Amino acid sequence: MTALPASRTAPDGSAVVRVLSYNVRSLRDDEAALARVIRACAPDLVLIQEAPRFFRWRKAAERLARAAGLTYVTGGATATGPMILAALRLHVERTADILLPRTPGLHRRGFATAVVRVGGARLGVLSCHLSLAAAERYAQAERLLAELAALDVPHAVAGGDLNDRPDGRSFRRLSGALTDAWAAHPWGGEFTSTPREPHQRIDALFTTGGIEVLGCGVPHGLPGVDPADLTAASDHLPVLAALRIPADAP
Repeated sequence: MTALPASRTAPDGSAVVRVLSYNVRSLRDDEAALARVIRACAPDLVLIQEAPRFFRWRKAAERLARAAGLTYVTGGATATGPMILAALRLHVERTADILLPRTPGLHRRGFATAVVRVGGARLGVLSCHLSLAAAERYAQAERLLAELAALDVPHAVAGGDLNDRPDGRSFRRLSGALTDAWAAHPWGGEFTSTPREPHQRIDALFTTGGIEVLGCGVPHGLPGVDPADLTAASDHLPVLAALRIPADAP
């Protein structure tokens, strides 16, 4: 497997940023294994799904961030599960947690969003966990595109657990408007569910125009990522991407 580019900032202000999307199943699995996987991926941003949402959830979020060598940015219970963590290399300009309309009988969903800066590049970020119900999921995909545009930045990345496969209506809606990072530059593994028997890709990262995808996929074979940790950490496999973000125009 070819090496995934490391994070760096170029003299022209552009930046290579590593982004990880991970459904952590409310930290009900092996937290130490989860932290080791995240650390080995050396991410600048982590888009979490199923972050702790109930009793002392903030302490649990901070515990995960500290164990992974990152800082808490936004989300968790305030976004009904999606959360964003970041490396100290990034400067957080603003954050917003967005609650989506509730469908009776279904779990309420939300987005965790932020705008961050690294070097001369600014990046909008959105973490999502879409519905299990097809109609609601499609409406949420439409809302995701609207909220990404509302961040009002030249470049953005969105990712999460879509509960949909690439041939599904909601997945196709997102990949038609954004760049599916795996499809643009596959690296590592494709399937994210389930860890012991991967057979489907329901977790993904998407970018807006102008961002160069340098590699994206499940970090099988990445130095430091133990296969046993991947199966112990969660009921999903993570998606890791290296993205080159252009510097903002002066």
